Amino acid sequence: MLLVLLAVVVHRGVDARRRLDDAAHQGARAATLHRSTTAATAAARDTAGSALNHAGVVCRDVTTTMSGTLAPASAVTVQVRCTVDFGQAVLLGVPGGKTLVSSASEVVDTYRSQAQRGGG
Repeated sequence: MLLVLLAVVVHRGVDARRRLDDAAHQGARAATLHRSTTAATAAARDTAGSALNHAGVVCRDVTTTMSGTLAPASAVTVQVRCTVDFGQAVLLGVPGGKTLVSSASEVVDTYRSQAQRGGG
């Protein structure tokens, strides 16, 4: 029985890592679609959080940071930090959670315009 519980804990950690990598990638891609750092950071945070929620990853604490510039052909890097809850694994002597960190970089579209043009 303990072996099965340990296997579940290991799988949970590996699965959370994979999903965290995906959330960081989605956050970085979302950030590149914006022209201001404030909007890009908010988009990265919201998108990464949504990706984790949809994947069923339960984090006690999630932090998303963005670095880089939004100039065409530059790179944006998003880092997502998540403390994954292992719940009942404490019975096995495994800590109740583990902090995982993942980052992903995306290139800002080279041919996008620098400023939005007025409509009309």
